[in-house]
Amino acid sequence: MSDPQYQSNVWQGTAARVDAGLRAYMLRVYNLMALAVGVTGLAAYYVASSPTMLNAVWNAKWILFIALLGLGWFAPKLILTKSSSAAHLTFWSYATLWGLLIAPMIAVSLQANVARAFFITSSVFAALSFYGYTTKRDLAPLGKFLFMASIGLLIAVLVNVFLLKSGTFDLLLSFGVVLVFSIMTAYETQKVKDSYDPSDSSSATKSKAIFGAFILYGSFITLFIWILHIFNILGSD
Repeated sequence: MSDPQYQSNVWQGTAARVDAGLRAYMLRVYNLMALAVGVTGLAAYYVASSPTMLNAVWNAKWILFIALLGLGWFAPKLILTKSSSAAHLTFWSYATLWGLLIAPMIAVSLQANVARAFFITSSVFAALSFYGYTTKRDLAPLGKFLFMASIGLLIAVLVNVFLLKSGTFDLLLSFGVVLVFSIMTAYETQKVKDSYDPSDSSSATKSKAIFGAFILYGSFITLFIWILHIFNILGSD
């Protein structure tokens, strides 16, 4: 007959190892994401400080945007199924492309607004990501709603840019994007957490961490862009 106390000790020891592994995994995810935000910021400010480079980026904005979409589309395959070098190259290239694309926005924004937008983005992201990490509620049912809401907002933004050109509608859409991607942050954090598997190999865990950072970085940079856009619309100083 097995000893219940022994089984309890084994279970507790296994749970402790899983918890420690999960914490290390999530820390790696957040560190990579933070570094990616730093890379984006450096790229954006470097380009914004050079009129020549800013003009070149502006002229090539659609090429860069298509490259960003393409990289984002193929990222899961490149990060999760290829080599570690390919995963890192994909991730850091994605962060750099975002820096190039937001450089014109940074250039025309007040520095105070950029700082405010970054502070608010960091606060909102930290709060919602913490909720997604700690909540016992299953957020998976939100996935379909968030996907449809994202598509709807994208269509609305394009309609407003090319047809309506309404400042009021633009402001309302901006708040809508911030709301949806705030919820998205909690949802994605839980997904990244649930992706951790203690039985994974070291290389698989590293690839998953890079992909988790890629996902959370996308929400962070989207929040930042639209919060800064709100400040620019309102003309806050």
